[in-house]
Amino acid sequence: MYVDFDTLNDNSRVWVYQSSREFNAEEVKAIEAKLKDFVNDWTRHGDDLRASFEIKYNHFIILAVDESFNQVSGCSIDASTHVFKQFEDEFKIELLNKLNTAFKHGEHVNVVTLADFQKYVKEDRIHPDTLVFNNMVQRKADLETLWEVPANRSWHSRYFN
Repeated sequence: MYVDFDTLNDNSRVWVYQSSREFNAEEVKAIEAKLKDFVNDWTRHGDDLRASFEIKYNHFIILAVDESFNQVSGCSIDASTHVFKQFEDEFKIELLNKLNTAFKHGEHVNVVTLADFQKYVKEDRIHPDTLVFNNMVQRKADLETLWEVPANRSWHSRYFN
């Protein structure tokens, strides 16, 4: 069952899907409509899931489930992954490639391969205080404090000496 993202409790489980490119306005509308339909019908072994999503910076889709209502199962996670694979095909984007890394330059979100990220660090184009997106966050509360952080405060810190 779809609920407003802001009504989910801070312990709700989240998955962050990062696009290889920015979504345009029409794509955002289409993704929102399809995800709302999916979330409305999303279940765990027939039981409703209290869930939501939001699109941030036209680059990230954040899917969230309130597991205090019902916990997700492997099958329900697989169902959500299938939806994101469909988005990849329909919109010619990558959402499931965990080797892409995003960082901010001013207000612009840049998505590069992990190899390019490491190269930019060596070239001093990315610094420890560069804002990066730690898409490995697992709880809604972490989106506020651990998702968009300086590189030296995330797993990205391993690339700085």
